[in-house]
Amino acid sequence: MSVKHAIGRGLKLVSSMLMKLGCLKPGIQVAARVGEQHLRLSPGLSVGAAVTRSLGRYRYYRVSIGGLAAQLRHQFLRRLLGGVGPGTRATFLAFGIGLRLIEEQYKEDVQTITACREIQRVFYRKHALHEKDPLKHYRSFGYKLEEYQIGPRIGKGSNAAVYGASMLPNNSGQSDDKLDFLVKPGEVEQPSISTGIPEVQSRALCLPVKPQENCRCPLAVKMLWNVSAGSSSESIFRSMHQELVPANSKALIEKCGSVDVYGNFGTPPKKLEPHPNVVQVLRAFTSDVPLLPDAKVEYPDVLPARLYPAGIGHNRTLFLVMKNYPGTLRQYLSGTLPDVRVAAMMILQLLEGVDHLVKQRIAHRDLKSDNILVELDASGLPRLVITDFGCCLAEEAVGLKLPFTSWYVDRGGNSCLMAPEVATALPGPRVVIDYSKSDAWAVGAISYEILGQPNPFYMQRNKGLESRNYAEEHLPALPVSVPLNLRHVIRLLLCRNPKKRPSARIAANMLHLRLWGEDILNSGKLRVSEAVTWLLSQAAATLLLNRMHHGNTVETELRKSFLANLDYEELKTAAALVHAGKEGSF
Repeated sequence: MSVKHAIGRGLKLVSSMLMKLGCLKPGIQVAARVGEQHLRLSPGLSVGAAVTRSLGRYRYYRVSIGGLAAQLRHQFLRRLLGGVGPGTRATFLAFGIGLRLIEEQYKEDVQTITACREIQRVFYRKHALHEKDPLKHYRSFGYKLEEYQIGPRIGKGSNAAVYGASMLPNNSGQSDDKLDFLVKPGEVEQPSISTGIPEVQSRALCLPVKPQENCRCPLAVKMLWNVSAGSSSESIFRSMHQELVPANSKALIEKCGSVDVYGNFGTPPKKLEPHPNVVQVLRAFTSDVPLLPDAKVEYPDVLPARLYPAGIGHNRTLFLVMKNYPGTLRQYLSGTLPDVRVAAMMILQLLEGVDHLVKQRIAHRDLKSDNILVELDASGLPRLVITDFGCCLAEEAVGLKLPFTSWYVDRGGNSCLMAPEVATALPGPRVVIDYSKSDAWAVGAISYEILGQPNPFYMQRNKGLESRNYAEEHLPALPVSVPLNLRHVIRLLLCRNPKKRPSARIAANMLHLRLWGEDILNSGKLRVSEAVTWLLSQAAATLLLNRMHHGNTVETELRKSFLANLDYEELKTAAALVHAGKEGSF
């Protein structure tokens, strides 16, 4: 056996052994084996501390690997002088060379991880709610229904009705001049300050609400139908606590009542941090059910008996105050067919919103085009906002894994868009439903609607697929105008096996790379040096766009979201999946 051949065999042997041990894997996994918890940057951990920990672990392993390599080289020399065969000598030499290669790889990975952590830290605080809270200056105002002027009905669901509304300035304790979201008598009607949607854009949305009405009603009041929670505020908050998940920090401050809404009587509702693609509840309070416009025609059965003799509703219920968006995604798509790039950015926004929920261990479980609100940004791009959390899973003790012990356990709403792992689950003493990728699957189904196609999981003329038994090859083909890479992302999202389905974060990274990372993808492999250069250029471009547009455009928000959630391992996984699909471009 030649020495060259022996060294080759030795290198192959050490590579095989180290891969089994988990040491010789793509970059980040080597660092992850060192201790991922030391490399990820938590909100309370400074960049300096993270870098110090990473470099400290690197120095430890550098010394360890270097020491082991030196011992192997020493053993090699001793055995060489001792007359051991060339095969054994070559094997020891190969071990030393292999460990040296691992040391260099780990050094490069640590530098890349540190750069990613620094970029993430810069954008972690910048990626916040894209607009101002119109009620933030009125800390003691807006917690009574009598403080609002209710306008026309703008929507109705299976458990609530939504009305346009505005505040009554005389009850606020503030002058009319400070209430900039009100239209004063005699004024020429202008686009709403809170929405920023000019009249021509509102027409493009094909909405049932006229631009003038939306201007006069910058707020939306959602009245929940109470048929089983009783009339006490205590029972109402306890029964409808899921609706309070997207409430902001001031939504539940109530000084006029005696209900301890913060403690919620031992069951505090889980709080969701603000996100540009998730609705924000500005106020939440209980009040007597009023007789609102169209109530006796649209929902008479859920009214209390004092308003409708045959009604089964209770006298009090929960009211939520939110921003009034021009319309839903279904309404938007009924009159508009976005081009491919805009459609990709719309799908990306849904993935970003879902990823935000997953990171906080919340599953929406009722995603559909009726539960997604739309408005246009300053450049005319649609901004999508996830709303209606009445069916969400948001329990601290459960997280995203729900014990499914009997059929009485609520699996969520909208059975048509229920992920396969949820729809096919059978109850049992040890059965647990994992919702970590279920909302991402629903985004894949909604993507058909965004691209101008019927949702394949809705029954239309007795034709349609069921999530519990469909075959992936039976998914309808998307139009040829849709790029291959976008089709690839949607197909991955609709994988029946959740283990083969990418997370919302990975799928979002795939679209980010295709929208803004064509240069580094053209090389066929995500090289470390090129990736760091590209990420730094993206960070600089995003900071510039953020200053130019004050962070209010959809593209700027998406770029900030990508950089605020930057993770090297997830980025490499997304790049590998992009390369696995067929080539295409937006």
